[in-house]
Amino acid sequence: QVQLVESGGGLVQAGGSLRLSCAASGRSFSVYAMGWFRQTPGKEREFVAHVSISGSSTYYADSVKGRFTISRDNAKKTVYLQMNSLKPEDTAVYSCAAGVWRPNRDYGSGADYDYWGQGTQVTVSS
Repeated sequence: QVQLVESGGGLVQAGGSLRLSCAASGRSFSVYAMGWFRQTPGKEREFVAHVSISGSSTYYADSVKGRFTISRDNAKKTVYLQMNSLKPEDTAVYSCAAGVWRPNRDYGSGADYDYWGQGTQVTVSS
Protein backbone atom coordinates (compact mmCIF):
# COMPACT_ATOMS: atom_id res chain seq x y z
CA GLN A 1 0.00 0.00 0.00
CA VAL A 2 0.96 3.65 -0.10
CA GLN A 3 0.95 6.43 2.49
CA LEU A 4 0.12 9.98 1.41
CA VAL A 5 1.01 13.25 3.14
CA GLU A 6 -0.21 16.61 1.87
CA SER A 7 1.47 19.97 2.45
CA GLY A 8 1.32 23.52 1.16
CA GLY A 9 -2.06 24.64 2.44
CA GLY A 10 -2.58 27.94 4.17
CA LEU A 11 -4.33 31.30 4.12
CA VAL A 12 -4.27 33.35 0.94
CA GLN A 13 -6.18 36.36 -0.38
CA ALA A 14 -8.60 36.02 -3.25
CA GLY A 15 -6.74 36.12 -6.55
CA GLY A 16 -3.65 34.59 -5.02
CA SER A 17 -1.95 31.26 -5.60
CA LEU A 18 -0.91 28.19 -3.65
CA ARG A 19 0.81 24.97 -4.61
CA LEU A 20 -0.15 21.82 -2.78
CA SER A 21 2.12 18.80 -2.64
CA CYS A 22 1.33 15.20 -1.85
CA ALA A 23 4.28 12.99 -1.00
CA ALA A 24 3.88 9.24 -1.23
CA SER A 25 5.78 6.51 0.54
CA GLY A 26 5.55 2.77 0.53
CA ARG A 27 4.68 0.77 -2.54
CA SER A 28 5.72 1.99 -5.97
CA PHE A 29 4.11 5.35 -6.69
CA SER A 30 4.04 4.86 -10.42
CA VAL A 31 1.33 2.19 -10.33
CA TYR A 32 -1.26 4.65 -9.00
CA ALA A 33 -3.48 7.14 -10.70
CA MET A 34 -3.69 10.23 -8.49
CA GLY A 35 -6.38 12.71 -7.66
CA TRP A 36 -7.17 15.74 -5.55
CA PHE A 37 -10.45 16.21 -3.72
CA ARG A 38 -11.78 18.87 -1.39
CA GLN A 39 -14.39 19.04 1.32
CA THR A 40 -16.01 21.72 3.44
CA PRO A 41 -18.05 21.09 6.60
CA GLY A 42 -21.56 19.89 5.87
CA LYS A 43 -20.84 19.19 2.21
CA GLU A 44 -19.91 16.06 0.32
CA ARG A 45 -16.37 15.52 -0.83
CA GLU A 46 -15.82 17.09 -4.25
CA PHE A 47 -13.57 15.89 -7.04
CA VAL A 48 -11.02 18.52 -8.10
CA ALA A 49 -8.49 16.98 -10.49
CA HIS A 50 -6.98 13.74 -11.73
CA VAL A 51 -3.67 12.77 -13.32
CA SER A 52 -2.94 9.45 -14.98
CA ILE A 53 -0.15 7.09 -13.99
CA SER A 54 2.21 8.46 -16.62
CA GLY A 55 1.17 12.06 -16.09
CA SER A 56 0.19 12.45 -19.73
CA SER A 57 -3.55 12.71 -19.08
CA THR A 58 -5.35 15.10 -16.75
CA TYR A 59 -8.88 16.29 -16.18
CA TYR A 60 -10.56 18.76 -13.88
CA ALA A 61 -13.81 19.70 -12.26
CA ASP A 62 -15.50 22.51 -14.16
CA SER A 63 -15.23 24.74 -11.10
CA VAL A 64 -11.43 24.76 -11.24
CA LYS A 65 -10.72 24.29 -14.95
CA GLY A 66 -8.35 26.93 -16.25
CA ARG A 67 -7.23 27.92 -12.74
CA PHE A 68 -5.79 24.71 -11.24
CA THR A 69 -3.11 22.42 -12.68
CA ILE A 70 -2.35 18.90 -11.48
CA SER A 71 1.00 17.29 -12.18
CA ARG A 72 3.17 14.50 -10.85
CA ASP A 73 6.83 13.62 -10.53
CA ASN A 74 7.15 9.85 -10.34
CA ALA A 75 10.85 10.02 -9.49
CA LYS A 76 10.02 12.13 -6.43
CA LYS A 77 6.81 10.18 -5.67
CA THR A 78 4.94 13.45 -5.47
CA VAL A 79 1.80 14.91 -7.01
CA TYR A 80 1.14 18.64 -7.11
CA LEU A 81 -1.84 20.92 -7.39
CA GLN A 82 -1.03 24.43 -8.56
CA MET A 83 -3.94 26.69 -7.68
CA ASN A 84 -4.14 30.14 -9.25
CA SER A 85 -6.77 32.88 -9.19
CA LEU A 86 -8.12 31.48 -5.95
CA LYS A 87 -11.64 32.35 -4.87
CA PRO A 88 -13.26 32.27 -1.42
CA GLU A 89 -15.36 29.33 -2.59
CA ASP A 90 -12.15 27.32 -3.02
CA THR A 91 -11.81 27.27 0.77
CA ALA A 92 -11.76 23.62 1.88
CA VAL A 93 -9.67 20.77 3.18
CA TYR A 94 -7.80 19.38 0.19
CA SER A 95 -6.85 15.70 0.13
CA CYS A 96 -4.89 13.66 -2.33
CA ALA A 97 -5.80 10.11 -3.22
CA ALA A 98 -4.19 7.17 -5.01
CA GLY A 99 -6.03 4.61 -7.06
CA VAL A 100 -4.76 1.36 -8.49
CA TRP A 101 -5.52 1.19 -12.19
CA ARG A 102 -8.69 -0.70 -13.09
CA PRO A 103 -10.29 -0.72 -16.52
CA ASN A 104 -13.73 0.27 -15.20
CA ARG A 105 -12.53 3.29 -13.26
CA ASP A 106 -12.66 6.84 -14.59
CA TYR A 107 -11.17 8.33 -11.39
CA GLY A 108 -13.75 11.07 -11.16
CA SER A 109 -15.17 9.99 -7.82
CA GLY A 110 -13.82 8.99 -4.46
CA ALA A 111 -14.91 5.39 -4.98
CA ASP A 112 -12.21 5.02 -7.66
CA TYR A 113 -9.40 5.65 -5.18
CA ASP A 114 -7.91 3.26 -2.66
CA TYR A 115 -5.69 5.39 -0.41
CA TRP A 116 -6.13 8.86 1.05
CA GLY A 117 -4.05 11.46 2.78
CA GLN A 118 -5.14 13.38 5.88
CA GLY A 119 -5.71 16.61 4.04
CA THR A 120 -4.44 20.17 4.21
CA GLN A 121 -6.54 23.28 4.88
CA VAL A 122 -6.79 25.97 2.23
CA THR A 123 -8.49 29.20 3.23
CA VAL A 124 -9.11 31.98 0.72
CA SER A 125 -10.10 35.35 2.18
CA SER A 126 -12.14 37.90 0.27
